[in-house]
Amino acid sequence: MQPVPDEALSGSYGGSRLTSDETAPDLLAFDGRGDLAHELTSEAPDPEDARILEAVADEAGWMTDVLQRLVRADTTLGNEEAGQAIVRAVMRELDLVPVDVRMDEEVLRAHPLASPFDWETDGKANVVATWAPADGASVNDGRSLILNGHIDVVSPEPLSQWGERDPFGGDHEDGWVFGRGAADMKCGLAAIFGAVRALRRLGLSPGAPIHLESVVEEECSGNGTLQTLLAGYTADAAVVAEPFGAAITTSQVGVLWFKVRITGVPGHAAEGRNATNAIEKSLSVIQSLRELESEMNVSPPPPYDLFTNPITLNVGAIKGGDWASTVPGVCVTHYRIALYPGHAVADLRSRIEQVVADATADQPGAAEVTYGGFASEGYDIPDDHPLVTTLAGAFTRQAGAPPALVSTTGTTDAGIFGNAGGIPAVCFGPYAEQAHGVGERVYLPSVVQTAQVMGLLIRDWCGLSG
Repeated sequence: MQPVPDEALSGSYGGSRLTSDETAPDLLAFDGRGDLAHELTSEAPDPEDARILEAVADEAGWMTDVLQRLVRADTTLGNEEAGQAIVRAVMRELDLVPVDVRMDEEVLRAHPLASPFDWETDGKANVVATWAPADGASVNDGRSLILNGHIDVVSPEPLSQWGERDPFGGDHEDGWVFGRGAADMKCGLAAIFGAVRALRRLGLSPGAPIHLESVVEEECSGNGTLQTLLAGYTADAAVVAEPFGAAITTSQVGVLWFKVRITGVPGHAAEGRNATNAIEKSLSVIQSLRELESEMNVSPPPPYDLFTNPITLNVGAIKGGDWASTVPGVCVTHYRIALYPGHAVADLRSRIEQVVADATADQPGAAEVTYGGFASEGYDIPDDHPLVTTLAGAFTRQAGAPPALVSTTGTTDAGIFGNAGGIPAVCFGPYAEQAHGVGERVYLPSVVQTAQVMGLLIRDWCGLSG
């Protein structure tokens, strides 16, 4: 397994798989129809492979249109429905029946692997469509499959740094589509839909059910995908179409979100010696948590021993004080930290709470640690698992060279499938840049490539007839 370059890591899932000085076309090594793959392998492509590759390539314009429609919908937390409405329309275009899997707050809060949350879920729905075998029964020893993507995106703030570009504009320029969510990960949804559209246009039908999923809350909890599992949508394997660019992600860390509320002693700034500054106390807590981060990076297990500082602590938000001449009495800081596969969230929580208690033990006031959002453990799948080897074989036939197998210092919904559903899962998707950042974009030929590989995977994993 190859590590992911540190320079490429960003966002909830670890970002794209290239360092900043590499170019997408060099990595992809294809022209959208498999011709370059033929040159690399010096072998005549399988006629059925060639038919699938060409049919998917013919959907390039349609996939671009779908992607732009999705990017133009602001689907930040609480606004996901605008994108899901588009997803339902696209599924109907594919002659599939979209089903809403609504978020059930009571059920989620009762599940041991659900992430805690303090936001509204009423009215939110995951959207699932099932492409079933033509005769309603599995044929040709077909294995079922989930193709999953998330509709939610992070905030594009600060908007001022986008310049004249609208972060929800979906601009198409020089082979790229720009905008929040173009990379993370509406491009993956477009690829999923493009693969299915091409296969259906060829008159083909899968040998086992395929569930197409557009889920919510991947960016903050993974509870959307968990809700689909609880609704009964399971399969023999799952592929999450995150944009890892010509790589299959087989290992990921877990992620924990937490908040530390420091209560100090407010007072007049002129008599600050008699008060306790909650913001300054928070800075000392941050330093102590940085020491915990360093300890967790001392002896990382494989494959994370190939990374520099695979465990990252992020100080994501801070709010304290309300007046320049008043010593602030309260400060709340939001954090994100990772944990290795096989390590328990409960153990990490205990360590964090002890660090915070020790850092504030000799100071007036109080410190409280609370949790909301990600509480996900890491996940990995063996490199020789049939899902990995089957997907790698499909990629090799399309691209003319095998994909990289990578680990990531971010988390994805593959972990939800593996840990909560017992479903083997990997990530595979287009090449993208600047996820969660300014100028987020995806390389359109890689969207076509992803769809082509998915078309071949469906042939190999599920079987096709017609």
